[in-house]
Amino acid sequence: MKALKYLLVGFVFGIVLTKSEAVSWYRIYEMFQFQSFHMYGIIGVAVATGLVGIQIIKRKKLKDIKGEIINVPDKEPGSARYWIGGLIFGLGWALAGSCPGPIFILIGAGFWPLIFVLAGALIGTFIYGVIKDKLPH
Repeated sequence: MKALKYLLVGFVFGIVLTKSEAVSWYRIYEMFQFQSFHMYGIIGVAVATGLVGIQIIKRKKLKDIKGEIINVPDKEPGSARYWIGGLIFGLGWALAGSCPGPIFILIGAGFWPLIFVLAGALIGTFIYGVIKDKLPH
């Protein structure tokens, strides 16, 4: 039953991203060319929603699905790694025309070449997992 809830939320999230054109390659291209505010508005709403949501979780001491209090630890200081990671993520996003979440939505919508993007993302994640202990964190 729990899996059905997650699946339903995933479907709704996919529909919202599709209808808002957040998965559109053209909209992503416009964003990286600074030609449109559309994607920046969507990202801004997502950041604000996350900010408010985390504050509610912390202040009300909400519990997870297992009944344990959700603990959101503060990030460690060190901005260089966030800048470098953000640049790598942004370059991949710009080159692929899709960030990780919408890859699944686009494959589900029938854009089959995105299977190669998904494979690249999975391979990159695997490589990071192998070398992460050797990287300066």
